[in-house]
Amino acid sequence: MLAALAPSTTPAQSQDSTRPLLRDLGIEIGVLATGPTNSLVDVAGVQVGHCSVVQDFADGSALRTGVTAIFPHPDGIFLEKVPAAVHVANGFGKFVGSTQVNELGVLETPILLTNTLSTFAVADALVAWTLEQPGCGDVRSVNPLVGECNDGYLNDIRRRGVTADHVRSAIRAASTDAVQQGCVGAGVGTRCMGFKGGIGSSSRKLPDSLGGYTVGVLVQTNFGGSLAVDGAPIGERLGNYYLKDEVVRQEHGSCIVVVATDAPLDARQLARIARRAPLGLAAAGSSISHGSGDYILAFSTAEQLRMQYESDDATESVTLLRDDRLSPLFQATKDATCEAVINSLLQATTITGHRGRTTEAIDPDEFLRAYREGDGERP
Repeated sequence: MLAALAPSTTPAQSQDSTRPLLRDLGIEIGVLATGPTNSLVDVAGVQVGHCSVVQDFADGSALRTGVTAIFPHPDGIFLEKVPAAVHVANGFGKFVGSTQVNELGVLETPILLTNTLSTFAVADALVAWTLEQPGCGDVRSVNPLVGECNDGYLNDIRRRGVTADHVRSAIRAASTDAVQQGCVGAGVGTRCMGFKGGIGSSSRKLPDSLGGYTVGVLVQTNFGGSLAVDGAPIGERLGNYYLKDEVVRQEHGSCIVVVATDAPLDARQLARIARRAPLGLAAAGSSISHGSGDYILAFSTAEQLRMQYESDDATESVTLLRDDRLSPLFQATKDATCEAVINSLLQATTITGHRGRTTEAIDPDEFLRAYREGDGERP
């Protein structure tokens, strides 16, 4: 067993308070307002927690990875399932539990994000945790939902260093506080469009005349492409983009997008919401390439739509939003996804990890300069 040097396994790696969000730079995506924290937890009841796994070993290998946990509500998700749907934009990845979600239209565990080779250990730990919860003493089947990105450049992914204790730490850390972003949890070791990626989040709130509903998005970014903001080719202007000099490199992936809303939507409608998130990925610069696993999970927190684990009622009666009222939610999903991706880059810090490999964070000043470059300054 190799000796570990300066281990650090924490509920969440500290953020750099000097790193800006996109709106701190005076740039806004779309016309809709954000929620109070401009993050996933602006959807009432949603909780997010991280556990970052950062450890160095004597042979130069290193762990730069973690777990991110998302709770749709705090009341026992297995006993009170929520409507949900998964859309696969490109299926080069693993999203444990997604087929049952689409078959039954409900989500019955927290959503966990991690690295590719830890997906299965995390799923097992999530099953164990669920079986321990009050009211689950006789449960014989659990559908854990676990998504992943491959962080094997900065993280010694073959070590499979994420443990059940890390899963439980992320779950315990879950709260309604503003989402920590950047190099935290499942975003510690990820890379995006030539820069350091990570966890990003954003939200949109519809005006009261359109129902006043909130849409929140959280992303785990780890894909190739050419960063763009509001049509400005940031990646090209900074000389960091896919197919530069027409040399095709092995691209890495993927991106997991989690969309939450309090609008009363069923699984079919949530699938329509999920299919709009790739528009936000494209707006930020993703081409959803061959090697990228791009999965979108959308769920509704509307309390009247929760599915009870056991019930004496043979039928259900629910009230849903009409389909012709969905378009504002589509726009909110697209815009929040795009902004969440950009926030993941702006909040990330430069990371040195496995075998001394380093991925540089984007420089906010250079980002802003590139945004304003061209025919006069952008507004």
